[in-house]
Formats: sequence, C-alpha cells, structure tokens
Amino acid sequence: MKKPWQRDVTVVSLQEVNASISVPVTAKFWRKMMAFVGPGLLVAVGYMDPGNWATDLAGGAQFGYTLLSVVLISNFIAIILQHLALKLGIATGRDLAQACRDHYSKPVAIFLWVLCEIAIAACDLAEIIGSAIALNLLFAIPLVVGILITALDVILLLFLQNKGFRLLECLVAGLIVLIGGCFGYEMIIAHPLWPAVFNGLIPKPEIVTNPQMLYIAIGILGATVMPHNLYLHSSIVQTRAYERNDTGKAMAIRFATIDSTAALLCAFFINAAILVLSAAAFHGGRHENVADIGDAYKLLTPVLGATVASTLFAVALLASGQNSTLTGTLAGQIVMEGFLDIRLRPWIRRLLTRLIAIVPAVIIAAMYGEKGVGSLLVLSQVVLSLQLSFAVVPLVVFTSDKLKMQTFVNPLWLKILAWVITVMIGGFNVYLLIQTVHSWWGG
Repeated sequence: MKKPWQRDVTVVSLQEVNASISVPVTAKFWRKMMAFVGPGLLVAVGYMDPGNWATDLAGGAQFGYTLLSVVLISNFIAIILQHLALKLGIATGRDLAQACRDHYSKPVAIFLWVLCEIAIAACDLAEIIGSAIALNLLFAIPLVVGILITALDVILLLFLQNKGFRLLECLVAGLIVLIGGCFGYEMIIAHPLWPAVFNGLIPKPEIVTNPQMLYIAIGILGATVMPHNLYLHSSIVQTRAYERNDTGKAMAIRFATIDSTAALLCAFFINAAILVLSAAAFHGGRHENVADIGDAYKLLTPVLGATVASTLFAVALLASGQNSTLTGTLAGQIVMEGFLDIRLRPWIRRLLTRLIAIVPAVIIAAMYGEKGVGSLLVLSQVVLSLQLSFAVVPLVVFTSDKLKMQTFVNPLWLKILAWVITVMIGGFNVYLLIQTVHSWWGG
C-alpha cells in the first residue's frame, strides 16, 4: 500500500538518460556485451579511489605481499554486492534509494538519506584531497589552491552530461587505462618477487593473530566497498534499453554481471599493484613505515632508481581522484532524487556537495598542512565504513524479497552468502572504528 508521503513511483531513475543506450536484441553475444559495457567501469572507480591508496601502501610496506589475500577477498565481496545492486535495479526498475523510499516509513528513509549524504560528502572529501595532493606533487601547487581547483570539475561534468552517457563512460574508461598503464610500468621497474606475490594471494592465519596486521587488513576491507557505489550501480544499469519484461531483464542481469565482474577485476589489479609496488619498494628496508601518499611519492624514484617512477605515481593519483569525482556526481544525484524525489540540476547538486567537502579540507590544509590533510583522508574512510552497513542491509533484504524481485529473488545460497558478508562487514567496521577512536584518544 502506497504511503501518503510517497511520490509517483513511476518516475524512473536518472530520467534524462534512462533507457537511452540501445541494445541489439537479435545480435550475437559480443555485440550485446559491448552494449552493456560501461556501468561496471563507473562502479569500479570507487574501488580504486584515493581513499584506498593509504591502506594498500601501509599493508605492502609493513607486511610485504601477505595482505594481497585481503585485497582479493575484498574484491570478491565487492563482486557479490554489486551483483545484488544491479539485479535490484534491473528486476524492480527502482534504484536502491527509490527502493528504500518505497519500503520504509518517511522518518527511516530520511535517516538513511542523511547517512548517505554524509558518506558521499566523505567520499568527495577523499577525492578532493587525493587530487589536491597529486597537483601539489606534480606542480608544487599549494594544497589549499589545489583543493579549490578541484571545484572547477563542475563545468566539465555539466559539459559531459549534455553530450550523453556514453561519453562519460568513455572518459572514465580512458582514465582507468591511464591508471593501469602507470602502475603496469611501476610493477615492471619494481621487480617484485612473483612467487611471493602469488603466495600472498593465499590467506594466512597470521593476518588474524597479528593485531597490527589485522588492523590494516580491516582497513583494506573497510576502504574497498563504497556505499554510494551500491546506489550508483542500481541506477546506471537502467541506462540500457533492454525490454522491460522477464526475458529482457534476465538478459540484462546476465550481461551487466559480466560487465561488473570484469571491471572489478581491473580494480583488483590496480589495488593489488599499489600493494605490490609498496612491498617491492619499501618492505624489508628502511621505509617500512611508509603509509603517507606524499612520502611514497618522494621515495619511489630514489628507491627504484627510475626518474619517472614518482611522476607516474602522482599522475595515477590525479586520474584516480578525477575519475572518482565523476561517479560521485551521479551517486549524489541518484541519492537525492531517489530518497526525496527532489530534482536539481546536476551542476547545482555537485556544487552543494563540493562545498560541504571543500570547507573542512581548506581549513585543515591551511592550519595543519599535508599531515592534517592525511588525517582527514583517514577520517573520511572511517565515515564511509560506518555508513556501509546502512546500504548493504536494505540491499540484501530487498533482493531476498520475492514480492519485490519475483523470479529474480536471491536463491538460498546467495541469501546465506550475502548475510554472512553483511555481518562480517558490520563486525569489521565496528572493530576498525573502535581501534581508530582508541588511537586518536591516545589509549
């Protein structure tokens, strides 16, 4: 029964681009596949944003290749959760924010919206800081000025959104290729111990028994799965013009899952490459305490003996930060429209989000400089970790509800797996929060 506060449920997600990309129904597998390639890349951006870099750098410098298994497990969790998100969007025609507004009372929906907006602002903060640090490293631009420059991407986004969704997907794909190319070169010159790398993909008991290793491992898990990605993916999969019946939805879920899984494997390569690079360059020497992006930049060239090593590292960081701002724009629009049914022009929505993130970043950068900004980056990841369960739990509930999903409801094995992941994420993030607060208070 429709609640009095709810608006018209026939309003589709991202109305201006919904079903705007044609799908050749009678074409062969690869032509259909190419039509669905794109949303997975936009989602994968969130799994390689600047917020992940610090934990990967710390893990590699301190513990070598051991925590590669945690990066792999995190990626597996991401694949499962993003599959649920895309399936919700395709099967119900509602993104996760709209589904929450449909299902919960107004106070609960408002509460979830506020939490999600805080998480998006925290994610935006990480993107701003990452881009500003990269500009500082590459061009010696002061952090405060770099933070202000990042606000100008509103103009670029407005231009891209007017030119069509495919152009946005292509730009994101190009930046991912740039990031991958930078780290591919870094891996070649770092000469990692490949037997140790492959051995690191196997989970070790010491990850749990060593408190310091466990703390960083949970940090990697907490920083990997971004809550706004679940809202984002449930919406942008609907940009494809598949037939809105069971046959068309089944086809869309199949191809969207392939797209998502392949893109997240690319994200795994980049996250793993950061950790492997850090392990090869810093572990076992005098630099095992490297966890700061700026320190890593300064040390890469002298340690590896290649003059472009540090430059490529900063270029990849800048591309990562800018890529994340593009997907953050869409996530913010989806969340506000889905929860509140309030439709603002994308550039206005982005500017508001930018101001929320820029003000604390400018103040901290002006008062405390690079170290203060680094601490703010860590804080943004803690905020994201706290909000994650409030996105994952509704997603698992909705996709396990036969009334909502009909024939696309989660099978029993997937329900069990999804709830195990949900409980694990919640437990790990609470542990991470307690340890972070404990360290801040000097306990």
